[in-house]
Amino acid sequence: MLKQKETRTCRLCEKTLKGRSDKKFCDDYCRAAYNNELKSAVNNYIRKVNHALSKNRRILEGLIPGGAPTAKTNRDKLIEQGFQFKYHTCQYAARNGNTYFYCYEYGYLPLENNWFLIVKRQED
Repeated sequence: MLKQKETRTCRLCEKTLKGRSDKKFCDDYCRAAYNNELKSAVNNYIRKVNHALSKNRRILEGLIPGGAPTAKTNRDKLIEQGFQFKYHTCQYAARNGNTYFYCYEYGYLPLENNWFLIVKRQED
């Protein structure tokens, strides 16, 4: 008996494949589109978080006047500009017990009555 040849199709567009027996896609476009589709949910989340971090950084940077090491602002002003407190790149616990929250090199220290001290980390 003759063994019937199995018809292989592209994983994305389902066109019949010709050529190598281990080929999975008909061309580079289908291969790239298929892999992008697989990773799209993860990439969308990462893109969203990176956008929020960048926006937070821009907001903090904009609140410090040129050349000044620090500034003060209140929670309402930060929220009005779209600041999202749940996104920060790191925390720093100072020796005095204060905790600074950073978005890259710009950070904030929560003070009393919804006020914040905005700081820029000095280069090491």
